[in-house]
Amino acid sequence: MSDESRPFRTAAVIPAAGRGVRLGPGAPKALRTLSGTPMLIHAVRAMAASRSVSLVVVVAPPDGAAEVKHLLAEHALPERTDVLVVPGGESRQESVKLGLDALPPGFDAVLVHDAARPLVPVDTVDAVIEAVRDGAPAVVPALPLADTVKQVEPRADGSPEPVVATPERARLRAVQTPQGFDHATLVRAHESVTENVTDDASMIEQLGLTVVVVPGHEEAFKVTRPLDLVLAEAVLARRRANDGF
Repeated sequence: MSDESRPFRTAAVIPAAGRGVRLGPGAPKALRTLSGTPMLIHAVRAMAASRSVSLVVVVAPPDGAAEVKHLLAEHALPERTDVLVVPGGESRQESVKLGLDALPPGFDAVLVHDAARPLVPVDTVDAVIEAVRDGAPAVVPALPLADTVKQVEPRADGSPEPVVATPERARLRAVQTPQGFDHATLVRAHESVTENVTDDASMIEQLGLTVVVVPGHEEAFKVTRPLDLVLAEAVLARRRANDGF
């Protein structure tokens, strides 16, 4: 089969090895429940909801792969999407790299998605994939900022922090996931960028390549603090009422 006729294949990597300390003690953040279902399951379903995603790689806590496999087996997932579980590393960057290493050959695009963003709509997932399919090496969904942002000089002692700049809000975006990448480009980034980074798109920037933005969605927020859980429950309740979700 020629490259022109071969289907464009997309995989998703979900790093879920973090502990999520800001949600308090207990289970890792990805295993906290949302309407009785672990956030990780919601996140896997969100990726599998896209018909373009044929494989989801879940990167589990280093000592928790068996638990995550058992968890996935207990919950219904779309049969058209394969799910693979691999142990993660000590950092998010290392975990994503381990997820990439586990991908079989033949995938054109890779999504990297936070397990703590369990409610991202499928339209957002599809928009990211479409932009990669159209030739972008890296794509991020993002929202304009509602608040004015101040750059400050940090103070470790807790004293008031002086403002040093006010960035132009119209040029700023709050980045979400899934972030989408040309597979080979993301692999190259993880092989060559050694410093720790907060997201994979910044690794592509360090290669000197362009990262493009597509519209994000308000429901793709990150569940980080207890109040976020309350908001997520409200979103799910609205979906059940309106869509039978």
